Amino acid sequence: MPKAGRRHTISLLYAALVYFLSVVLLLALLYWFLLLNGFDKADFLLGAGAVAVLAMILGYILSGDILAPKQEMDARFLHLSKEILHELNLPLATIEANSKMLKKAHSDEKTQKRLKRIDAASVRLKRLYDELVYTINKEIYNVEKEHFSLLALIEERVEAMKELGRNPFHLEVSDRTLFADRIGFEQMVDNLLSNAMKYSSREAPIRIATEGNKLVIEDQGIGMSESELVQIFERYYQSDSKQKGEGIGLALVKAYCDEAKIGIAILSKPGEGTTVKLDLTQCIAA
Repeated sequence: MPKAGRRHTISLLYAALVYFLSVVLLLALLYWFLLLNGFDKADFLLGAGAVAVLAMILGYILSGDILAPKQEMDARFLHLSKEILHELNLPLATIEANSKMLKKAHSDEKTQKRLKRIDAASVRLKRLYDELVYTINKEIYNVEKEHFSLLALIEERVEAMKELGRNPFHLEVSDRTLFADRIGFEQMVDNLLSNAMKYSSREAPIRIATEGNKLVIEDQGIGMSESELVQIFERYYQSDSKQKGEGIGLALVKAYCDEAKIGIAILSKPGEGTTVKLDLTQCIAA
């Protein structure tokens, strides 16, 4: 069953259960009151049972009427999202096709460099498109886990970061086969690498290593105080307000880690940099 449909069903059942329990509580109080006044127990229990069943059915119907507008809104959102994603995919395909044709028609170095930049931007847009599709699907369906190589994924993301022309990377990663939501894992790594670059000088190296079952990302940036570390996972929090961004990167990282059962620890000191340690024990394929 799609995630949205399952959520709706659970909401209906929860509302019905609350309503039912409320009726049962009222009946219990009524029974106690009447019992003190010599009311016949058998007759009351029979009538109370019938009332409770009818109340539960009525509660389910009422909760359905209350929650139906939300289900309809979710369906409209899904339909609109699919249309927008389709429209976004068309210009991406057009850019890619025309870029290939121009490469064949123009062989001079200057034009080739420009086309290479267009290709790089197109790849970036395609990745953003894929991430948008993933985010929407994650809200509606269950995201399938898959097996993938940790080393290959890290190397791929580091190559993408190198295109920004910033920090050097030192890799000391031993390969592991992980079983997890791959796109979510990529987004988590991208957020952590982006933060490491954002809060470091352009020349400062970023170390990525494995220590046992832990993935370690270490920078030599501005670091954080203990008070900042306490708030670091709060949505919209930024340790440096001068930096660009929405302050949701680490909140998303924490949410993914909690869902994937990845332990996360952040060690940092002002002026000495930050180290992020991810315990991948629960994600390593047997």
